[in-house]
Amino acid sequence: MLAVEEVRSSYGRIEALHGVSLDVAAGEIITLVGANGAGKTTLLRAISGVQPISAGRIRFEARRLDGISAHVRVALGIAQVPEGRQVFAPLSVEDNLRLGGWTRRGERLDAELAWVYELFPALASRRRVSAGTLSGGEQQMLAIGRALMAKPRLLLLDEPSMGLAPMLVEQILDVVRSLKQAGLTVLLVEQNARAALAIADRGYVVETGRIATSGSAGELLADDRVRAAYLGV
Repeated sequence: MLAVEEVRSSYGRIEALHGVSLDVAAGEIITLVGANGAGKTTLLRAISGVQPISAGRIRFEARRLDGISAHVRVALGIAQVPEGRQVFAPLSVEDNLRLGGWTRRGERLDAELAWVYELFPALASRRRVSAGTLSGGEQQMLAIGRALMAKPRLLLLDEPSMGLAPMLVEQILDVVRSLKQAGLTVLLVEQNARAALAIADRGYVVETGRIATSGSAGELLADDRVRAAYLGV
């Protein structure tokens, strides 16, 4: 479904990605493991089109994404849940969700709204309140729900558990697992590497803008180097 081939990307004169390559098959959950500043978020931003690349290719369902703007990539089936949630605080929960379906304007969004409220009942009971009054966990649910309103086939999730209590982390990752069962493909960046690998099919370890190693989730969980560096073992 997704092929990233020798991608390079920079912030000014500082190159953040140094020839990164990876692939994601339809129906997989792939997790990116790495320290802060390793380039994981930059890679997600490059795939979604909000971070330019200086070299390499990104293909989605065999279509090259070169020169395609971010909002068109959403319409093609790629949606990103950004780090830090970035909800529209003054707007209601439901208005935030409807904005997630902006590329589908002219279509009825009732089915997707019902699905999001089924996934996150806490949002259903607060649909009329402003997003800025929600707790951190509820805002994360809203950010995920907003992305789902675009009916993506590939969901890019950036640090969905950041700042959340352990019980909420478990709930969010359970939802990610259910999204796979619903047919979505997920590329996940998650600070809790052990929890992320527990629900993933495969993973890539990103170090200083390069892919250091990759393998099945089980292989990475058993890798002594990965365990020592990222799993606290």
